[in-house]
Amino acid sequence: MGQWDSEAVKAVRARWVMPSAGTHLANGWVTARDGRVEATGSGTPPSKARDLGDVVVLPGLVNAHTHLELSWLEGRVPPQDSMDEWISTMMRIRRTGPAGGDAEITSAMRDAVATMRATGTVLVGDLSNTLTSPEVLAEAEMAAVVFHEILGFRPVDPASMVREAHARLRTTRPLRSFSVVAHAPYSTSPALFREIAARHEGPAPLSVHLAESNEEMEFLQTGRGPIRDMLERLEVWDDAWTPPGAHPVRYLRQVGYLQPGTLLVHGVHLSPTDLDEARDAKAVLVTCPRSNMWVGGGVPPVARFYASGVNVAIGTDSLASVDSLSLFDELAALRRLAPEVEAARFLDSATRVGAEALGYGSDYGSITRGKRATFVAVQLPQGLTRPADVEEYLVSGVPALAVSLVDLT
Repeated sequence: MGQWDSEAVKAVRARWVMPSAGTHLANGWVTARDGRVEATGSGTPPSKARDLGDVVVLPGLVNAHTHLELSWLEGRVPPQDSMDEWISTMMRIRRTGPAGGDAEITSAMRDAVATMRATGTVLVGDLSNTLTSPEVLAEAEMAAVVFHEILGFRPVDPASMVREAHARLRTTRPLRSFSVVAHAPYSTSPALFREIAARHEGPAPLSVHLAESNEEMEFLQTGRGPIRDMLERLEVWDDAWTPPGAHPVRYLRQVGYLQPGTLLVHGVHLSPTDLDEARDAKAVLVTCPRSNMWVGGGVPPVARFYASGVNVAIGTDSLASVDSLSLFDELAALRRLAPEVEAARFLDSATRVGAEALGYGSDYGSITRGKRATFVAVQLPQGLTRPADVEEYLVSGVPALAVSLVDLT
């Protein structure tokens, strides 16, 4: 299922076309002109169409949170029972670096991006400390937001740190969409949070890892526990820091970081009050359930996320904490954790919500007029005669070999 370069109008037809989550066209078709969707419909298409057969065509998937520069760690950081153990192990291995040096890191990133594309991802939110991913993403023609993540629990000069981060981004090419962001409440001082938020310009949102583990929650409440011990071992503990003793979302608001569109990544231990505040602030929760369980963070309350009304996007996190970057694998994990949530809501999270959260809602997220004509086709097994059956299949473990990209650009 590939690209047609010889005709001004391109078209495909399929057993099902899903223009957006919850909408379905039996014997559907899509036409495109100049790389953008022109029309969709059922029955006979208005122009000669390539017949894709027994597939469902749906919008390209959006991975709202990953760390491509950690791809070389695949298989090297085992699952742990607690977050601090996983962080310590990952940091030790990362400091040592791969035997192949930078070339191995770049090669692993290229392989990761190729795998994401092959399993239906068309847009990525990538967290980067080193800014090594933009060139790889551009080389692969993968649409992306690059979040340049900075850390500093005891920074000497937060303003300089943020200015220098923005300067690095200005000299990093090619970048279409980017943002300087904080890592997490346990690695970012209140002053650094405020400085990052004050200099944020958009359109890319802010992002932060939040409420990922019990250890983080203990630290925010009391200032004690394994995270305090880790900061002291790293010699970055600040005696002047005062634990907020507040809900994590409220803490972000107190330091000026909770803005409309802010991506709250993980949220495993967010309370109903936290979720209500996130919803009211128009923040976006990015859930990464497979990673949460791998790193010892816990099991995310997926059904509670959706019941709260907060916008939910989906990420895989990195290959240091999952065994694939397939959004279909992540959807299957969500389905196992929350069988009561409608399949269409998960699909909406993996398409429209993710695209809008990353600032690409005019290009991706649905198969509608004017959006980019790049879609996903999934081979369907026999016996799926109802739209609800098709949706359930899509969130229950689609094998990689059943997925193809359809590119009419």
